[in-house]
Amino acid sequence: MTKHQWREQDGEETRFWRANYHGGRFELYTKAKEEDRWEKLDPPKTEDWEALREILWRKYQRKRCAWNLIAKVDKILGKKNDGSER
Repeated sequence: MTKHQWREQDGEETRFWRANYHGGRFELYTKAKEEDRWEKLDPPKTEDWEALREILWRKYQRKRCAWNLIAKVDKILGKKNDGSER
């Protein structure tokens, strides 16, 4: 299992995001800074998938993520993955 975590600041609120990849599929979770429990996004919104893709792309550029994970998110988003961004 691989985990990818990031946070976003919206004014005063900080929101944490987590994506777990296990068994060939992603599960996305979120929580506010003040919350104790992670909330599973079922189903995640397009914006959530795009945010995950951006995080994976940044990690890929630093050689911290495999290209196949980006390809899987692109498939979910319905993008043609021709490797042009590579």
